[in-house]
Amino acid sequence: MSKYLKLFTNRIFVTVIWFGLSFFAILKQVLHGHINNYYIYKYTFVNLVHKVNLYAPQPKYFLDTNHYGPLFALFIAPFTLLPDGLGAILWVMVNAWVLYRAILMLPLTALQRNAVLLICAHELMTASFNVQFNPMMAGFIALSYIFIKNKHDFWAALIIVAGTYIKLYGIVGLAFFFFSEHKIKFILSLIFWGIVLFILPMPFSSPSFVMQSYYDWYASLVEKNALNATSTMQDISVMGMIRRIFHYPQLSNLLVMLPALALFGASHLNIKSYKQVSYQLLILASTLLFTVIFSTGSESPTYIIAFVGVAVWFMNLDRPVSKLDIGLLVFALIITSLSPSDLFPKFINREYIKPYALKALPCFIIWLKIIYETLTRKFDRQPVYAAV
Repeated sequence: MSKYLKLFTNRIFVTVIWFGLSFFAILKQVLHGHINNYYIYKYTFVNLVHKVNLYAPQPKYFLDTNHYGPLFALFIAPFTLLPDGLGAILWVMVNAWVLYRAILMLPLTALQRNAVLLICAHELMTASFNVQFNPMMAGFIALSYIFIKNKHDFWAALIIVAGTYIKLYGIVGLAFFFFSEHKIKFILSLIFWGIVLFILPMPFSSPSFVMQSYYDWYASLVEKNALNATSTMQDISVMGMIRRIFHYPQLSNLLVMLPALALFGASHLNIKSYKQVSYQLLILASTLLFTVIFSTGSESPTYIIAFVGVAVWFMNLDRPVSKLDIGLLVFALIITSLSPSDLFPKFINREYIKPYALKALPCFIIWLKIIYETLTRKFDRQPVYAAV
């Protein structure tokens, strides 16, 4: 038993699992020609250069429509120079690498970081199957906290603004503002990067087209939000669960979001614990979960963001870990992570998990427990973590 435990704590083995599962996923999709999301991403840059509406349907090239900001075009640009299959593979592996590096930079022990990677590896594979940007976004959110903690406010601001201009989710990095020891510098850095990154796509197109694209982006998100409530693939959120379980499609998002925001805000009231790493990690975990479970745009591959939050929460628990907490982790692994896979009974997934958006349920319960912990745990004895 100790031999197997030693294997799963080996960084090289864990790294092979992390990147190997993602490589297998994207290679399979490339060989079967299932890289529609990559085509959407690719044509974001192509359309920016040719001044074609970034959010208009183009069934000749891809299905669905783009929902990323104009800045995203520059992120995908280098990959468009490659053949589509190779570009898609490299895109997925870069996404996996960004999140991998962010996890290794977390203020945890080496063993705990390995555990986070293992807990999230299957959920990463789900995102990789869908050629998603979400692993990089999870990395962005984690890096927002890491840079602030390490007093690199200028770079934290860059990550937050870039994430916001790409997918709006990045704005949640502002949740770590209270941990900054240089708040004025941080605010000025946000303003600086806000201007720079807004202008950055313009030389590749034109100022008027980029400004129009931001307006078009807003319109596309409003339209998408209205459509999400009627889709079984989208709105895998707390609101989606309520709508589907209680057959109440007209539920206003504000009825759920306002109490959620109040709880999220209340978790920041433990001011005396702001300098405690264990408290900061709870806020990070809460932020990663909140971003997904209260978004109508959440779909199955989005949950790599939330699952990093689950893993960080579990590794940050006081030891010994209670049976309840172990049960919650197992519940999340089975229902949230494994339910879309072939390892889970397809009948249960088809008849219960998907129709009722139950993938969100374990994450919601864990998020509520995190909020409780931020308000009740004693953070005066800060654990000592190993150096990177």
